[in-house]
Amino acid sequence: MTVTASTRQKRRKTIAEDGPDPVDVHVGARLRQRRTLLGMSQEKLAQAFGVSFQQVQKYERGANRISASRLHLLTKILDVPISYFFEGLPASVQERNAPPAIEAEASDRMASRETLELVRAYYRIIDPTVRKRLVDLVRALGRDDDAA
Repeated sequence: MTVTASTRQKRRKTIAEDGPDPVDVHVGARLRQRRTLLGMSQEKLAQAFGVSFQQVQKYERGANRISASRLHLLTKILDVPISYFFEGLPASVQERNAPPAIEAEASDRMASRETLELVRAYYRIIDPTVRKRLVDLVRALGRDDDAA
C-alpha cells in the first residue's frame, strides 16, 4: 500500500470542528482580566483598539485569534508587557501533551468578576497599613476551622 501526500498530512484544525485553540482562549481570558481590572468596558476598549465591541468579545472568548501586531497594540492600550498575556499558561497547553482543562478551575477563579472587583478595590486603598490589615483580615477569614 502506498502512502499519498494527502494521507501523510495532518488534518488542519478548525474552530468549527475542534473549538478554539487553548492558547487563544488563555490570551483572551488575560485580555478580559486586564480590561476588567482597569474598569474598562468592551466598548471603550473596542474604540481604542479600532474594532467593534463584538470583535472584543470574540477575542476574549478565544473565538478569534489576536495577531502579533494587534497584541502589541493591546500592550500599549492596557499598559502591560506582552508576556502578561501568556503568564499562567498551563503547562499542559504549553506542551500540548495533556488536555488544557487541568488547571482551568484556578484560572477561572482568578478571572471571575468578583475577584477582579476585589483586586481593583484593594488597589484603590491608598494607606499601606490599611492594605496590610485587610490582607490579614482576609487570611483570617479564609482559614479552615480545622487549620486554626
